Amino acid sequence: MITLYGSLHSRANRCAWMLKELGVAFESVPTNFQTGGTREPTFLDMNPNGRVPVLDDNGFYLFESLAINLYLAQKFGGPLKPQSPQEDALATQWSFWALSEIDKPLVLAAANLKLFDAAARRHEEVEIALKKLSRPWSVLEKHLKDRPYVLGDRFTVADLNIASVMTLPLLCEIDLGAWPRMKEWLRECLYRPAADDWRTVEFRIPRPPNDLAVLAMFV
Repeated sequence: MITLYGSLHSRANRCAWMLKELGVAFESVPTNFQTGGTREPTFLDMNPNGRVPVLDDNGFYLFESLAINLYLAQKFGGPLKPQSPQEDALATQWSFWALSEIDKPLVLAAANLKLFDAAARRHEEVEIALKKLSRPWSVLEKHLKDRPYVLGDRFTVADLNIASVMTLPLLCEIDLGAWPRMKEWLRECLYRPAADDWRTVEFRIPRPPNDLAVLAMFV
């Protein structure tokens, strides 16, 4: 039995999407840092970082959402699984790329558009984040110009991992008009039936105590 720890309003929704794409039954345990669940000793035994998501596959514990998805693709196979060592390397490459190039500046933009309380938002931080995002989004735009999906002609874990990092542009109505091919691809990925959990995400995060702390966290 597979158990997924983390509210589906958190990054656990990335893994729930993968499990649903694969048709794998799982138990969802809505562990939440705001209620202290991620600091319980039993949870820290699974992930000493005290963060969600965590996957429990019959006593095999794994954290980090995109690593979980790569594992699930390998274990359960099907068209989402890389079909060669080269595809496997590329899926890993693009997953790491999404986290290193997109995740933090996108959260900074989204925080100042929606996730911070209105009085704590800073327009100049949105501009900083979107400027930083323009480079990787241009990379993805160019990559998708001559192929329907990241690895070629089929939807794979590489597409799912990148798109799952990029739900916030749609949630926060960020203008993607400068990257039309990426926008088309992203909407196609995020409106797959198995991906519906991201649409119900609604939460707030507290703003760190000073502006330098904000930039250090997100950029």
